Amino acid sequence: MLNQETENHSVSDKKYLVPFILITSLFFLWGFARAILDVLNKHFQNALHISITQSALIQVTTYLGYFLMAIPAGIFINKYGYRRGVVFGLLLFGLGAIFFIPGASIGSFSAFLFCLFVIGCGLVFLETAANPYVTELGARETATSRLNLSQSFNGLGSIFATFCIGQFLFNDTQQGGNVVIPYAILGVLVLSIAVVFSRVDLPEIQHQQAKEDKAKGSNIAKLFANHRMFVFGLFALLSYEVAEISIDSYFINFVTGMHWMSDRTASLVLTLARAFFMVGRFLGSWIMRRIQATTMLLICAVGSVVCIGLVLCDLGIVSLVALVGNYLFEAIMFPTIFSIALTGLGNLTKSASSLLMMTPIGGCGFLLMGMIADTTHVTLPFVVPFIGFLIVLAYAVREYKLQSAISK
Repeated sequence: MLNQETENHSVSDKKYLVPFILITSLFFLWGFARAILDVLNKHFQNALHISITQSALIQVTTYLGYFLMAIPAGIFINKYGYRRGVVFGLLLFGLGAIFFIPGASIGSFSAFLFCLFVIGCGLVFLETAANPYVTELGARETATSRLNLSQSFNGLGSIFATFCIGQFLFNDTQQGGNVVIPYAILGVLVLSIAVVFSRVDLPEIQHQQAKEDKAKGSNIAKLFANHRMFVFGLFALLSYEVAEISIDSYFINFVTGMHWMSDRTASLVLTLARAFFMVGRFLGSWIMRRIQATTMLLICAVGSVVCIGLVLCDLGIVSLVALVGNYLFEAIMFPTIFSIALTGLGNLTKSASSLLMMTPIGGCGFLLMGMIADTTHVTLPFVVPFIGFLIVLAYAVREYKLQSAISK
């Protein structure tokens, strides 16, 4: 029986190999697009002479697109399927990037913010479709590990963005590089990929309807009424996004504000941190084939709380090492929480995914960090991600206890 089940899983995994590779390529794209924001933030401070709080509107506007379009994205994908959701997301993403060309002609910060909002709307379609889709392309037992593997390419895209775009924009000239160039190239690339996806056949996953969800009412209402651990997972994922995006966005401001290095060097160190993040994803994917995902999440949550606690202690080089080290621990959190939260939701999976994809609105937490940094010391803003990781730790403890109870 066990051998037959293993063989079935193997056949299933081979069947889904090509769709898995195609969908995983999307993780690289949105990792690249989101990581550019962390460099763009400091670039606009330099070029437009604005404060950290004002530049935080870059993150606020982009992730507002996630918040406003997540549920419409879920409805669209429920009706038209994963593939069309991906194509529509790529079209919005590509057009938003191309809009940087007329945006530069207008020459206002608001025009760039509009472009980023459109990109954010496109990215939420991609992520709402791709994240749950990957968890379904194979055996349920390896879903979390599989999502971590795909998310590893998100980290690879982030490394490319912070290194290439960072070195391009912080080129030691007075104004730095022209931000239109990388976005124009990205726009053409993304629109080309949209054409490819419009012509490929991605198998749709059919979900069974859970018994308690056959009652009348909207899917979202059912989720909140019948799936309390999903709701806790939603809150934990939001807290993680507050922590992760805020740290990414504040990184260059922090290390330069401490007078440790220049903007150009800081972008290189951020690239190194992103490399730790990617290693954490690949390593986490491998480890979770051997231990429970809940155990891994608990270990990593403790690690992040300790690391950010050390940063808050303002210990000089120790704080810098702890900040970079945190990337290794936080790496597995998004895909792991995402996958655990979707467990056992059946036909509610797409709707649940759309709610989970509202959580990048947590990136607005950087606005709070910016306000604290502009009015107090550059270290104090890290209290925001510290609280976020504490909430993730509480969720990890709860899930670990539930898993332990089931195992017994």
